[in-house]
Amino acid sequence: MSNIINTTLDEVCDFVGGSQPAKKFFINSKKQGYIRLIQIRDYKTDTYITYIPEDSTRKFCSKTDIMIGRYGPPIFQILRGIDGAYNVALMKAIPKENITNNYLYYFLTQEHLFEYVNALSPRTGGQTGVDVVMLKQFPIQLPELEEQKKIAKVLSDLDVKIDINNKINQELEAMAKTLYDYWFVQFDFPDANSKPYKSSGGKMVFNEELKREIPFGWESGILTDIADITMGQSPSGSSYNENKNGTVFYQGSTDFGSRFPTVRKYTTEPSRIAEKGDILLSVRAPVGTLNQAIERCCIGRGLAALREKEGSISFLWSQMEYFKQIFDRRNSSGTTFGSITKDDLFSLKVCIPKKEVLKEFKKIADPLHNKIIVNSKQNQKLSELRDWLLPMLMNGQITVVGAETAVSSLRGTKQSYKENASDSLGLVAEEREEYRKS
Repeated sequence: MSNIINTTLDEVCDFVGGSQPAKKFFINSKKQGYIRLIQIRDYKTDTYITYIPEDSTRKFCSKTDIMIGRYGPPIFQILRGIDGAYNVALMKAIPKENITNNYLYYFLTQEHLFEYVNALSPRTGGQTGVDVVMLKQFPIQLPELEEQKKIAKVLSDLDVKIDINNKINQELEAMAKTLYDYWFVQFDFPDANSKPYKSSGGKMVFNEELKREIPFGWESGILTDIADITMGQSPSGSSYNENKNGTVFYQGSTDFGSRFPTVRKYTTEPSRIAEKGDILLSVRAPVGTLNQAIERCCIGRGLAALREKEGSISFLWSQMEYFKQIFDRRNSSGTTFGSITKDDLFSLKVCIPKKEVLKEFKKIADPLHNKIIVNSKQNQKLSELRDWLLPMLMNGQITVVGAETAVSSLRGTKQSYKENASDSLGLVAEEREEYRKS
């Protein structure tokens, strides 16, 4: 890099904190004169959307603004992507004329900056808060604006590819959910004549345990009838480490990603184990959130591991997503569902279909889940490449041309992303249309 300026964050951006309107103004649905209140959790889930009067705040953010989580854990999350008014748990990083918005965004996401902030930030009221004074003093190498744009483009191109895969996965997940709802909630699975069972007059019987009608020949049961379940148990804190010594350890849903959890800690004294491919379920708020173990791992008390007894993930995953909707409805109605006990989880009531129906469902649903897994693994590799390139581009250890070569070499081993998006989304549409015809 040429014409580098060595300066500090205070010289390239301003940090502006949010405001906290009174809770009496909070509503759960959009209406005239109201704006969405953005909280840290909103960047991970849309479950608890809140609106406030627009005239009750002056702290607004757009989708492209760089937002920083002030409190943890985890502290110093770098976020963007939502329009609204932001609360006191967030602050906005506003770039000055000498730095581009995207370059600043990627600079702030660096691991060594997080470690700096985390080490120096105080704990107040049981929470760790960002020390803004120390943050402003952090050094930054600032190339010319055109070079900043090129560096940010290399990194953002990788994020675009990740986003494409995420959109594909959202379509695949929607397809799997629709399929499950038709077959096991509405009971309109294809009958012997390929007609929707219940809508075509299929025999239904009232089940006393489930308190509803179910198809003739189906049974009621509990979750342990269809799944092997392991409740998590946290090992000794002295066994934790971040230098890859021992077994991967996930404490709770704070480690979750879009499909697979993020490895942050290891333990040399693993207690409760989840095997590769197991469903990881959050048993503490937010109860019901799901991920999948990408490798053998130790699970803490905030998680449970579930394995479908029939040897396929698709039905059990959809069943647990159905339960998640129930938990969310309880929360939204004011009944706080802060955790679920072992007894409650094991005894969740389920409707058990005939084996032939389950077999046909898995023929359609398993490929959808397999595609999701492939895309999620690809995203992990893309994220690893981005995170490897990020500090080297920022400090000049690699040129933009060198970074583009690294990206091209990864792309060259796989189908192009545009083709992947087109083929996968096209396949989803075909499968949806085929089901509608049945």
